[in-house]
Amino acid sequence: MRIIVFTGKGGVGKTSVAAATALGISRQGDRTLVMSTDPAHSLADAYEAEIGSELTEIAPRLFGQQIDAQERLEQHWHDIQEFMTQFLSWAGADPVAAEEIMALPGIEEVFSLTDLRRHADEGNFDCIVVDCAPTAETLRLLSLPEIARWYIERVFPIERRVVRVVRPVLERVTSMPMATDRVYKAVERLYTNLDEVGRILTDAKRSSIRIVVNPEKMVIAEARRLFTYLALFGYRVDAVIANRLLPETVEDPYFAKWKKIQAAHLDTIREAFAPVPVFTSRLYEEEMVGPELLGELCREVYGDHDPKAILHADEPMRVHRDDDGHMVLELRLPSVEERFDLARRDDELIVTVGAYRRSILLPQSLRRRQVVDAAFDGPVLKIVFGDDGGGEEDA
Repeated sequence: MRIIVFTGKGGVGKTSVAAATALGISRQGDRTLVMSTDPAHSLADAYEAEIGSELTEIAPRLFGQQIDAQERLEQHWHDIQEFMTQFLSWAGADPVAAEEIMALPGIEEVFSLTDLRRHADEGNFDCIVVDCAPTAETLRLLSLPEIARWYIERVFPIERRVVRVVRPVLERVTSMPMATDRVYKAVERLYTNLDEVGRILTDAKRSSIRIVVNPEKMVIAEARRLFTYLALFGYRVDAVIANRLLPETVEDPYFAKWKKIQAAHLDTIREAFAPVPVFTSRLYEEEMVGPELLGELCREVYGDHDPKAILHADEPMRVHRDDDGHMVLELRLPSVEERFDLARRDDELIVTVGAYRRSILLPQSLRRRQVVDAAFDGPVLKIVFGDDGGGEEDA
């Protein structure tokens, strides 16, 4: 089974590209499901069809699902949220504030992705296309099982047994809320679901992420930051789609400057995401909705490429911790030069190798650290970050 997740800043045309991709794959003969985990669903609008929270047939071999995020939230999070809200209220927090504290950003979309696990387990589709919420928070939250694994495997079972023993005693001497076995089961279920979804989406043989951008400065900056976060958590990007480019046929002098700006931004996109392939789509004269126009959009984006294929199998950027406890940022560069330069500017790391230059927006965990070493290992530049610190570095 092939899984393709589309993400990017809101308003870049992410849903249209995801819908067009799913339609194109289904027309190749593959049984395809396109899912929306975005609370502001627009898949139905894209296809001009009725799509509900359960599987809906849109076209031959193409099925859609607009997941009810609130419903999934209540299924998976309600017991934990209720207990933590009671505990925070007992500790003195305002009940409304306590409830808001437990409404973690992106948590609804994460639970929507648990449907992906069910469909993957059932194996009824050749390909699943996911129209993800316009935020990196959803995919970042899927790193929680990795962080919580030590607790879940070692401390959690002991804590659960201890609470069973002491609860009758504590209930007689304090009004402090105590977690019930139902809460612990909810925590265990949450961990298992998120862990499995994370495993599915980081499986390089079947899953990849595609980032949709517009040729605009702020959109590109957010996409670059997203690209770094995806690398940080092990998600592989196999394509970037630069959407809504002014076509060459537009010759009106009013748009001449815009075309130059977009051309410069397109160069920035190709440089920032290299060697990940960048596909392009022009700005159409009408809204791309309905099967006919979405089919045209798919052909425009992918050309002769198979939209279902893994379009890039390399790992151009990776962040991990080495045996000495240092954070290491690895970059696969197009050519190896003996001389390279590193410079730090605010939260950016600027890498220059020969005529090749790349600016990387660092995640928060690396922003607080300073570069202590950098060297090539074959075509991979390994940049080592030490303890928290600041300042500018040059190598």
